[in-house]
This record gives sequence, structure tokens and C-alpha cells, in this order.
Amino acid sequence: MFRSKAWVSYESGGLQRGIAWGKGKDGGTMIFARSALICTIAAAGMAWAGAPAKAQTGFRGGQPVFQSDIERRERELDAARAERRKTYGNTVYPKYMDGGAKPDISPQKPPIVYLDSNEKPGTIIVDTGGRHLYYVLPGKQAYAYPISVGREGFEWTGTERISRIASWPSWTPPPEMHQRQPGLPITVSGGLINPLGARALYLGNSIYRIHGTNNERSIGRASSSGCFRMMNEHVVHLATLAKVGTTVRVVANYSGVSTSAPISSIFSGFGFGSDDPPPKRQVKKRKSASAAKKQ
Repeated sequence: MFRSKAWVSYESGGLQRGIAWGKGKDGGTMIFARSALICTIAAAGMAWAGAPAKAQTGFRGGQPVFQSDIERRERELDAARAERRKTYGNTVYPKYMDGGAKPDISPQKPPIVYLDSNEKPGTIIVDTGGRHLYYVLPGKQAYAYPISVGREGFEWTGTERISRIASWPSWTPPPEMHQRQPGLPITVSGGLINPLGARALYLGNSIYRIHGTNNERSIGRASSSGCFRMMNEHVVHLATLAKVGTTVRVVANYSGVSTSAPISSIFSGFGFGSDDPPPKRQVKKRKSASAAKKQ
């Protein structure tokens, strides 16, 4: 928006100079002024075209807010938190911890988005770059859950299948986590204090899970050790849809997602814009004249 305004004002300034120069008797002066104006406009247009495009997400204080600025700010905050953690002493927890209460949490549906690609319904796609998990629905639609992903050094991609779904699961930190964080408990029973939250969907034989959390601030950030966190209301909803054996595809970036229905869907009821072939019409065979006489 700033470039557009500057370009318009610069163009107006050139126009005013061109008119001023054209007051002389020599017509060549006006031609020169017009040529200078055209060059000015062309140069401004090239500068506009060469500028990198940013995805605008909204306005704050009357100024545009871009997704790249939000992500850069998150990285700066994560780096600052990591530096502060280095100054903390190791917290020693009880070896066996009680996870606390296990309230009844109602499932909450996330927004529905539209996909460009034909994905198999029932598939889970984890977009680590976009910080979203998609549960594919029929008709090129999907539920879009905001998630937290693995921090730097703990990112991964690949395909797994859900091997287990647990309600209020216990948490047993693996040995490598104990090495990084001495003082962790041996195990924590299920409950609100447990970092796995209300549900956990285990991915194959790996140490990774899709699980809940009570820490809403962690959603949308890269702060885990490779697992994918969701709000408890969302993971409870996902657990009602996913089954043991559901395919989970983890990718670094997943493009072709829109919050609005494609134009082609408007005409799909009329046979336009649909990827499915039109149904074949059944044509009744007419009886020949000789066959009709025999009857």
C-alpha cells in the first residue's frame, strides 16, 4: 500500500512538471516532458513489479500486517526464550507424577477449507510450514486444525499410520529427552497436568504423536520435540474421526488450500467444473418393424 501511494504521488509530480515545461512556444519541450513522464511511470512500474509479494493477513493500528512479519517475530521470540532457558537451573520433578483431573471435554469443530488437489477422504495431512493439520473430507474439503510443530532440529517429514488412540494418556519421556532435560519424571499419569492432553494419536512405531495441550500460546509455534500439539477441544474432535490405520502424511509445505469455495463448485450441480465424468444416459432400444409384426 505504501508503494502504491508513493507511485501515484510520484506520477502526479511528473505530470505537474510536464505541464509546466509545456508552457513554452517550442513544442519540442512538451514532447520531452511527455517522454520524461513516460520513463518515470515505466521505472516506477518496474520497481513495483520487481518487489517481492507478501501475504497480507490483516491490519493493525491502520497498517497492513504480513504473514512473513508475524513468522519473523515468532522466530525472534522463540530465540529469546531459548536463551533465557539456558540461564535456568534444572527443575527436578517427582519420579512419578499425578496428571491431575480428567474433565469431560467437548469436541470443537475447526474451520473447513477447500483443497486444489484430490486427496483421499480420511487422510491426515500435517503442514509443518503452515502450522496446520488437515483432515480430508469428501468433495475436496478438509477440517483445518491449527497446531504446534517441532522446533529447529526436531522437524521431520514422512508418512505414518495411526497405531493407537488413547484418552488421557500417560506420558513417559524417552531416554533422549531425559538426557536433554535431567530431572524429568519417569512417568506422568493422564490428566490436565500431563503434556499429552486429553487425547493422543500415536504415529506408527515412532516416538511421535498428535496430542492435546492446555497451553494455547504454544499453538502456531515451532516449540515441540517433534510431536504435533492441538488444543484439547480440537484433538478430541479429531479422535472422533480418525481411526487406527489412518494415514498421516507429514510435509514441510502444503499448497493449494483456500478458505473460500472455488468458482467451479458453483457450477458443479450443472455438470460443469466437476472432476467426475458425467453419468451415462441409458438409451432404450427401439424394436424393429419386423419384430413388431411378429408380436
